[in-house]
Amino acid sequence: MSKAGLIATACMLAASTAFAADVYPNRPVRIIVPFAPGGATDIVARLVAQKLNEGWGQPVIVDNRAGAGGNIGGDIAAKSNPDGYTLFMTSGSIVTANQHMYAKMPFSPEKDLVAVTNVASGPQAIVVNPSNPAKTLKEFIAMAKAKPKSMTFGSAGVGTQTHLAAENFIYASGIDVTHVPYKGEGPAVSDLVGGQIQFVTPNLSAAIAFVNTGKLRALAVTSKERSAQLPNVPAVAETLPGFENLGWFGFMVPTGTPKAVIAKVHADTVQVLAGADLRKRITEIGMTTVGNKPEEFTKDIKAESERWSKIIKERNLQVK
Repeated sequence: MSKAGLIATACMLAASTAFAADVYPNRPVRIIVPFAPGGATDIVARLVAQKLNEGWGQPVIVDNRAGAGGNIGGDIAAKSNPDGYTLFMTSGSIVTANQHMYAKMPFSPEKDLVAVTNVASGPQAIVVNPSNPAKTLKEFIAMAKAKPKSMTFGSAGVGTQTHLAAENFIYASGIDVTHVPYKGEGPAVSDLVGGQIQFVTPNLSAAIAFVNTGKLRALAVTSKERSAQLPNVPAVAETLPGFENLGWFGFMVPTGTPKAVIAKVHADTVQVLAGADLRKRITEIGMTTVGNKPEEFTKDIKAESERWSKIIKERNLQVK
């Protein structure tokens, strides 16, 4: 092809990409949530989906694909058509910790997904059934130490943020308990309410309604300081100095998605996150909106992945 032909082709591709972004979206958009309904990832995705729906004038559908610590949903998202019509609402552990825990990953977070923006961040809570005799975290730790391996804790799955939050607490407190993985923190919390397990460390957004209605008792929150939403609940750091564990939830898209479309998704997501109504809703469930730039989000993911790599090796948290 001649030089003039190459220039013409490049111009046509640029115009096509710009046009794609200009008309995007002109049909329904799917948000893949890699966990069962009712957990923090699902709650955040649905709040944002509603606002994007209003702004885009197109259905924004939440598609729950649970299993394998979020890897099933991540794999579906990574292998979807990179046209902007499949968004992936990931929790941090899926793209920062899982590749260090799982012997075989069905996709590469680094190669197969592109960061768009971190949507929201917040702490977890250590919660028990109200029938549990422990009224404080100190009492709970003492109970667990008195009977090693007698307690069970639930999580959203192996390697998920709720699992890793629990592992951080277990490591810091020196207790010995048994892990029971679920396909989402929603089912784990439900079983805790039913008394099938002894504790869960769900994201605050997934636990706060149960705590406020008395169906669960919060012993502590994992932020450095107490949460404004649960001011009477101590921080873990008040019992275990220096302890902190935060989770986050953000949008990623399949590699190959046009840059103009990524910019459109980013800009519109940031816009809805700035809205007073959505910010209020996110705050009410104990989280903070973020809305950072793609390059900032990418940098944060890489740094967190390196940090989890060291921790996972040290604690031998492997899934074969």
